[in-house]
Amino acid sequence: MADSLKLSELLGSLSYALDLTEGQPEGHCVRCCWIGVHIGRQIGLNDEAIWALYYTLLLKDLGCSSNAARICELYLTDDQDFKRDFKLVGTNLTQVLGFVFEHTGRNESWTKRLTSILNIMRNGDAIAQELIQTRCDRGARIARQLRFPESVALGIHSLDEHWDGGGRPENLRGDTIPLNARIALLSQVIDVFHFSHGAAAALTEVRLRSKLWFDPDLVAAFEVVAKDGHFWAMLRNPEVAAAVQALEPIQYTMPLDEDYMDDIASAFGQVVDAKSPFTAGHSERVGFYAELIAQELGLPSAQCNWIKRAALLHDVGKLGVSSSILEKPGKLTDDEFRAVQQHARLTEEILGKIAQFDDLAKVAGAHHERLDGNGYPRRLSAPDIRLETRIITVADIFDAISAERPYHAANSPEVTLEIMARMLDSAIDRDCFNALQRVVERELQGLQSLTVASV
Repeated sequence: MADSLKLSELLGSLSYALDLTEGQPEGHCVRCCWIGVHIGRQIGLNDEAIWALYYTLLLKDLGCSSNAARICELYLTDDQDFKRDFKLVGTNLTQVLGFVFEHTGRNESWTKRLTSILNIMRNGDAIAQELIQTRCDRGARIARQLRFPESVALGIHSLDEHWDGGGRPENLRGDTIPLNARIALLSQVIDVFHFSHGAAAALTEVRLRSKLWFDPDLVAAFEVVAKDGHFWAMLRNPEVAAAVQALEPIQYTMPLDEDYMDDIASAFGQVVDAKSPFTAGHSERVGFYAELIAQELGLPSAQCNWIKRAALLHDVGKLGVSSSILEKPGKLTDDEFRAVQQHARLTEEILGKIAQFDDLAKVAGAHHERLDGNGYPRRLSAPDIRLETRIITVADIFDAISAERPYHAANSPEVTLEIMARMLDSAIDRDCFNALQRVVERELQGLQSLTVASV
């Protein structure tokens, strides 16, 4: 599979998951790549530099999920709506303050809302620094994990720096800001305003922020690019993703072997798990358990690895669910539960954008289906639920029950298995559960042996 799949196709498709958690319209990162590469070419970057810029633009929001829960906590609001609307706020303080007053605690009591607003007013600088620092640090770290050069990691880390020194997280100024970051921020604002208000509005906003947020030389380069009608036409074209794939300088691309694909799956699992403190490590653990269950069932090693990859990506659709719902400690309303259910469909849609992942998308997206037909998103029943999905479901349920969640405390492996035994033949496949039991018993025996040896 890896031989027939391009890195640009894989990461371009997965970038749609990043759009979700930023509250942006589908294809935002891809469109930013179209914009930014054109600016890079206009200023004369060579192919090697364009390649690094290309992946900075596609992956600029790698760290975006890491501050979602904190935004909900501080502003008492939906993180996705907050992020989407904030990108349209201008540069002046009055607009920023108006945004804070309008968006903080809109559905809360006046007392609770006022308390939050006062906290933000008193500690606004520290809050902004915390939110951006968290996002930038994690995004750069994941870029390095994905084996990208430092120019890509630094471009992602410095996305929110401003030309006049008023940005974050390091208050860099002028050309001390990495070039990739300067182009990425400019491209982001162009896409946001073009998508919302059209080309003229995007140009107006860029000119207003020149020398404040943006490098004036890059603004001048964009002015030249903006004269090309084809540039704007493709930006509005549903086929823009294919056009962006064609922009990658192929002589510099990294080989996409099976190990690298596993690293990418693991990295995006981390992006998903960063949405909530309660899900830290969830995707990795589900991948770990799923692979062990598959091995215990005697499946071939290649199939076991494929199942692990699907398990690592099974919750990627959760990036499209507000953290205000994912973090809720009490019972969900019907509307909130429907919103949570959407994550399974979104997982299949995102992974399904990759032609070679069509099978994997169906397996991963079905992890909440039940043998009795009462699952979601398609209400499949036992004959239509594949073994690979049954394995991931058992691994997912085991981790969900054993780990701490907003709505329950952590449970021991023994208690978790007792709870799961009540779901046999309705939600949980018996053979997969028995395999999990054997795996858990073996792991517990190993831990006991280590404890005895250490004593």
